Amino acid sequence: MTDIPDPFRDTRRTDGVLSCPYGSEEILMILRHEDVRRAAKDWKTFSSDAPFRVPVPSEEDLRTMRQLPIEVDPPEHTDYRRLVEPFFLRAREPAFQARIETLIRDMLREAIARESIEVVNGFSLPLQSRALAVLLNLPQTEADVWINWGIHVFHGAGGSQGAGLEAYHHAQFDRAAANPGDDFFSLLTQATFRGRPLSREEMMGFANLTFAGGRDTIIHTVACVIHHLATHPADLEFLREDRGRIIHASEEFFRVFMPLTHIGRVCPVETEVHGVKVEANHRVSLGWASANLDEQAFESPGEIRLDRKPNPHVSFGFGPHLCLGAAHSRTVLRALLAVCCDEVGGIRVLGARNRVEQTAAYDRPLGFDSLLVAMEPT
Repeated sequence: MTDIPDPFRDTRRTDGVLSCPYGSEEILMILRHEDVRRAAKDWKTFSSDAPFRVPVPSEEDLRTMRQLPIEVDPPEHTDYRRLVEPFFLRAREPAFQARIETLIRDMLREAIARESIEVVNGFSLPLQSRALAVLLNLPQTEADVWINWGIHVFHGAGGSQGAGLEAYHHAQFDRAAANPGDDFFSLLTQATFRGRPLSREEMMGFANLTFAGGRDTIIHTVACVIHHLATHPADLEFLREDRGRIIHASEEFFRVFMPLTHIGRVCPVETEVHGVKVEANHRVSLGWASANLDEQAFESPGEIRLDRKPNPHVSFGFGPHLCLGAAHSRTVLRALLAVCCDEVGGIRVLGARNRVEQTAAYDRPLGFDSLLVAMEPT
């Protein structure tokens, strides 16, 4: 049992919404589980057809293209998503899962052999990048490039703001167009949307989301899970006793270790949320982290219960914009837990520096800036 910090609890109970200032903009965060899920399905009232404004804070200064398919609404969203969804759903295939498990086993054995390892940059970041290379059918030499970018891909991809990431993607698309293969970039160069080839800008929109959308979320979730297993060794034994428990446990970890606090939506016309007026073309946000701790949806939501069922968390979103990378994220975390059961006898925390999202409206723990551990073999 762990008391998960919940900076939204009181406001969620009394008001249902929280006004969050970002510069000169006030964004109304929707807090309750039921309200968040309803709004996520209501794309006509709460639209994603807003380039750069879906992330909070907005990303006008970080990229030049609309991210696809997340920054369009149905029916365009449905048609765009159909182009790439089968590629991402390969993460459900046994052969794919076996490759991820082998990757994690090798990385964990290397970590165990060392006296200590820094988890965030030394394990979670390489794991995310190497698993992504498997997903995208690219060589691990590309993962080495991505690892060097660091956790924040817009700032670390070898250029000012997002320019380095865009240059990398252009080079990959040029390579794929000249010599197509079976990788993600080649798929996009050969894809058609409503009877025409994708434009380079559309290709870039897919690639930008693929590299930025799930990067720090997986990194920080993995780090939080390793810290939890270190500080709650009985939970590792609980999973070791019955590997069938891993599926429910991974969903619970996704629920409580939710790095993405909220995501933006734009109201095309004036609307009202819990008595608060939102003017036309202004933003609200869907409070995923708050919804995941709503006592109206979860019994004792501040406790980590590895056998929690049902678990209607919204860590992968809800409605038409359900995360494309959900299957991949689940494969990675389930494989990590399974291999930990096989290889890791125990984990000791040697040092930790907490990461906190500090805003004018709330302070929320978001994992670790650094986490030093020693891993012992079984």
